[in-house]
Amino acid sequence: MSGQRRYGMDHEHHQWSPLNTRGRLQWPNDARVAVCVIINLEHMEWQAPSGSFQAANLSGGSAARPFPDYARLSHREYGHRVGVFRLLDTLETHGIPATVAMDALTAANYPYLVRHLNARGCEFIGHGISVSRMITGRMTSEEETGYIQESLTALNHATGETAKGWLGPEYGESSRTPQLLAQAGIRYVCDWVNDEQPFPMTTSEGQLYALPIMWELDDVSALAERKVPIDRYQDMLTEAFDALYEAGAVNGRVLTLHLHPWLIGQPFRIGYLDAALRHMVRRQGVWAATGSAIIDWYQSQTI
Repeated sequence: MSGQRRYGMDHEHHQWSPLNTRGRLQWPNDARVAVCVIINLEHMEWQAPSGSFQAANLSGGSAARPFPDYARLSHREYGHRVGVFRLLDTLETHGIPATVAMDALTAANYPYLVRHLNARGCEFIGHGISVSRMITGRMTSEEETGYIQESLTALNHATGETAKGWLGPEYGESSRTPQLLAQAGIRYVCDWVNDEQPFPMTTSEGQLYALPIMWELDDVSALAERKVPIDRYQDMLTEAFDALYEAGAVNGRVLTLHLHPWLIGQPFRIGYLDAALRHMVRRQGVWAATGSAIIDWYQSQTI
């Protein structure tokens, strides 16, 4: 579906819904803010397959280098080997369950990591095949359908769970993606970053909801791309939470953080995240939950 320039929305993926016209969203125990943390575990291939699309500004290392780019490859692998455990421990300290966006190549090639995450009770959501293979409008409908199914099948085989959520590699979608995700049985998608509450997507079959990430607090966006100093990043996390907490007294809000263990899991950064999360969970009226729990509750409030 191509963009249709017209008054109001120029696509039909969801309805326009200004927040101040909605009824009150009440979280469990009348919490003001639902906090969800998505841990990103994605594999960067040594060489992207022919015909695939990889974001030109993909982070890791200091900058892209000629093949083999060991600096960027090994920088990212740090997350799978070290950073993820530090990040999980930090979330556990604050009673925050992890929602893990895992791609097919990570699921297939890191069985110890999958077992460890399963033992810790993490929720797994689909995350494509690899960060080297984004979904784009260049794909045919058949290619994209096969891509989504390959990702979900690999995740199910490795984890024993059927994924309910989806986050595209680098937030990548085509104009067909929401429809194809709904057809594949996905219940929520995290690529749409345009709200402070979940909202329904428009699909011809199934029920699909958006769980919006606060994109400017994505650690790659903030720390790697915009070069926000880590102490300022901590302030951004707490300031965003405080604003949502105040607004949540009138109408519930969601704060979805998207974090990459190879970046925020570094020993000189994790303490700043720890302090920000401590600031959040010490307040009354905060519900820390997985993506599925948040969408299930939202759906029960809006049916």
